[in-house]
Amino acid sequence: MIQKLGREFYLRDTIEAARAALGKILVHVTPEGMISGRIVETEAYLRDDPACHACRGMTARNAAMFGEPGHAYVYFTYGNHYCLNFVTQPAGVAEAILIRALQPLEGIDLMRQNRGMDRLENLCSGPGKLAQALGIDLSLNGEDLLGDKLYVLDDRLDPREIIARPRVGIREAADKLWRFYPAQYAPWVSKR
Repeated sequence: MIQKLGREFYLRDTIEAARAALGKILVHVTPEGMISGRIVETEAYLRDDPACHACRGMTARNAAMFGEPGHAYVYFTYGNHYCLNFVTQPAGVAEAILIRALQPLEGIDLMRQNRGMDRLENLCSGPGKLAQALGIDLSLNGEDLLGDKLYVLDDRLDPREIIARPRVGIREAADKLWRFYPAQYAPWVSKR
């Protein structure tokens, strides 16, 4: 039986959580219907990491990162798209994993409508794209991932070979190999 991930999943080491989230199913229940996709690319952001939003302390924008693990941290970036993160670590320890790409599973017509495009491989192949496809915006910042609106399912899929690469779109600590994706899902990721 497929179950939601419990709070303990988010309390593990953040790099380990970024790898462990691969293959899990992200679900957003919207007024228009259920949308879901398999997580196929993640990035880890740690508290002492200069590329982490929280490395300089708490602000109004990053406050959700300092909260309880297993909550969403959603932010607006580049003036045009949202990004979804899963908060890890105990409250007060601001770490998170960025969800970079999904393989669309359910609600594909709604995803296409939200994105204004048809090409399946391009619907969720990037953090901004997947947020738009799933209808994720700032209203979900701080949302409990153990609730019934935005949550993660574990269908026990165990990705085979996991590729580790440098993170994308950052200037500081760009050498860290903290971006992960399973080799078998490479066609769905943002950058190979």
